[in-house]
Amino acid sequence: MPGKNIVKVYIEGGYYHIYNRGIDKRNIFLDEQDCKVFLHYLKIYLSPKEELLKLSQTNIKILRYIKFNLHDEIDLMSFTLMPNHFHLQVKQYTKEGIIKLTRRVVTSYVMYFNDKYKRKGGLFESIYKAALIDNDSYLLHLSRYIHLNCRELLSHKINFQEFSSYHYYLGKKQASWLKPQEILKYFKTAKNRFKNIFSYKSFVEDYLDDSGLILGSLTLEED
Repeated sequence: MPGKNIVKVYIEGGYYHIYNRGIDKRNIFLDEQDCKVFLHYLKIYLSPKEELLKLSQTNIKILRYIKFNLHDEIDLMSFTLMPNHFHLQVKQYTKEGIIKLTRRVVTSYVMYFNDKYKRKGGLFESIYKAALIDNDSYLLHLSRYIHLNCRELLSHKINFQEFSSYHYYLGKKQASWLKPQEILKYFKTAKNRFKNIFSYKSFVEDYLDDSGLILGSLTLEED
C-alpha cells in the first residue's frame, strides 16, 4: 500500500494526481453550467495556442488567456468532476506546470462562481492536493479510479458521467486539450500487464480489483 505522498517538490516529466474539494465539503458544482464553465477553463489553458487564436475570431475575450496558455507545460490525462470536488490526472513538463494550471483554473472558476451566486471569499479547502504517481500500475489504476468515481452518482440531478474524460477514452469524444493516449497505449501493445483485459473499457468496468485500495492514500480523498 503506498504511503502518503502529498507533494511539495515537483519534477519535470512527473505524473500526478490532483484533487481539491469545497470548503467544509460544500458543493462546488451546483448545475451543469458550472461543470461546463470549469471544463471551459481547462480547455482554454490547455488547448494549443493556434486553436485559441481561431476561437478568438468569434470570441475576442479568449485573447486575454493566450499568454497564460500551458499547452506545452502540462498534459491533462484524465479528469472527473463531482458535486463537491474534482480529480485531475496530469503529466507536467516543467516544475511549475501543476502550480500554474491549478491556480489559473481555480481562480477563474471561483471568480465565476462567486459572481453567479452572489457570494464572496474562498470556495475550496486549499489550492489543491497532489500526489506523485511513480509506477505504471498506479498510473493505470488512477485513471480507472477517476472514471469510476462519477458512476456512483447515477441518480444525481447532474449527469456527472458527462463531465469526466471516460467518453474520450471510449472514442466517443475527442479534444486537443486532453491526452488519453498515455494510458490507452497500455491496452494496444505488448505493454498490457492485465493479461485477461483486452480493452480499456473492460479494465474499468470488468476488472475485479479495487483501484481505490490499490492506490491507498494516492486517492487523496479524506473523510
